[in-house]
Amino acid sequence: MTRTLLVTGGGGVGKTTVAAALGVTAAKAGMRTLVVTVDPAQRLATALGLAGLGHEPEPHADLENLWVAMLDSGASWRAVAERHAAPDVAERLARNEFFLAAAEHFPASQAYAAADQAATYAQAKAWDLVVVDTPPSGGGIDFFTAPAQMADLVGGRLLRWITGGPLPGRRFFYERAARPILRIADTVLGSDLLERVTEFLLDLRTTYDGVAQRGREIERVLKDASILVVTTTNPAPLHEAIRFYRTLPDLASTPKAVVFNRSLPDSWADPPKRLRTDVREIVDRWSAETVRQRDFRDEFSARYGATVVSIPLTPRPPTDLEGLAELAVSASGMPWADLGIGFSQ
Repeated sequence: MTRTLLVTGGGGVGKTTVAAALGVTAAKAGMRTLVVTVDPAQRLATALGLAGLGHEPEPHADLENLWVAMLDSGASWRAVAERHAAPDVAERLARNEFFLAAAEHFPASQAYAAADQAATYAQAKAWDLVVVDTPPSGGGIDFFTAPAQMADLVGGRLLRWITGGPLPGRRFFYERAARPILRIADTVLGSDLLERVTEFLLDLRTTYDGVAQRGREIERVLKDASILVVTTTNPAPLHEAIRFYRTLPDLASTPKAVVFNRSLPDSWADPPKRLRTDVREIVDRWSAETVRQRDFRDEFSARYGATVVSIPLTPRPPTDLEGLAELAVSASGMPWADLGIGFSQ
């Protein structure tokens, strides 16, 4: 059985580093583990001490049981067309600039392609654990809502109104009547813009049944996954974490946990009493910040019933396997058993 662990949250909170640390820990525990990311900045490669990542899972040269990959949302979205459209239609879509623009710039399409590929890896049953470093768009929420959003986009009311009723009949009408008229209009405009737009919409509509069915399969995979929401106590990422819990309170059947990264150690809340005057002011400020962070964690746990994990602040993010393993060991409150990782501190 393959377990899926989704590491989500806003950008800039150390989400990729946490995903890498969990993957390394699982691999060291003897689990065949795949860690995948959709981050084109190659942060996962940096965290794992690699020069770069490919778009297909590759074994890590220095750690048995660990595979890594970077999802190419553009390539994944082309695969969606190939899977759900007839070969000639898929080829047209892959060449159509409007399709390429949607794949590159429409957040839901990127998140859908990433979720689709991640679900494919989970369903392949080639690994014991698949750790997914989800896209940060929408505070990580887009990744979970993308399947339904894509079905709405492809089968939505506007697209149905534009493309009309039964598609075979509308395609016949387009080829015999509308297309020649559009060509005349395009001649006046000096391009074939209208024809390309219409053809794109008609071709996109044909993928609806497949996209909707695949979306339901992806949602089942997400429903069975374990989820870690990574944040810090800074206002912006904390707001994203709160929004995640409020927007998707019943997302997963397994327990969710929130990881407060870069936390100050609780021992700093009670500094020594005897300090030089010039040092006392600085220490008191750090003590107050430590208390503030601790209060935020306690309040979050009480309000949302979430398992709270705390990872201490380090001078710099780890960039090798040993550093990642140490980061995992330092995580206080990590629900290893719930995540399916045979590890204990």
